[in-house]
Amino acid sequence: MKTPTRLILAFALLSPAALLAAGGGGGGGGSSSTRPADPVVERATLATQREDWANAQALWKEVLSRSADDAEYHNMYAYSLRKGPNPDMSLVFKHYNEALRLDPKHRGANEYLGEAYLMVNNLPKAKEQLGVLDKLCFFPCKEFSDLKKSIAEHEAKGK
Repeated sequence: MKTPTRLILAFALLSPAALLAAGGGGGGGGSSSTRPADPVVERATLATQREDWANAQALWKEVLSRSADDAEYHNMYAYSLRKGPNPDMSLVFKHYNEALRLDPKHRGANEYLGEAYLMVNNLPKAKEQLGVLDKLCFFPCKEFSDLKKSIAEHEAKGK
């Protein structure tokens, strides 16, 4: 029995591997447009991976000074601020919100904004971000699962 070509094509297009290849997954969960290599972005990414927050913050800030209209750069700058010691939460929220203004469907920024709300004990706002991710993720996605876990841990601590 022959399988209809359209059915095979539909399955291939909707498979998780195809979605990831099409840019539906990866690092910050944002749009994964192809960019030319930028040595400052590469150094910022490495500093972030090493959890060298002071360098990461300085490098992401430099990147933003040249590319202020890039949601992923705002997301990563806010992430480096949030993860570093004594984060300035007003600056963290400013850059996550700017990332989402530029790209409301940026899954990473939605997840991280929810985690930032947990840091300031604003559980209702964190749950709002979880709701946004629930709508953005056609299939379960890492960002939704991670924020859901963070919210459950926060609730278990009784905060």
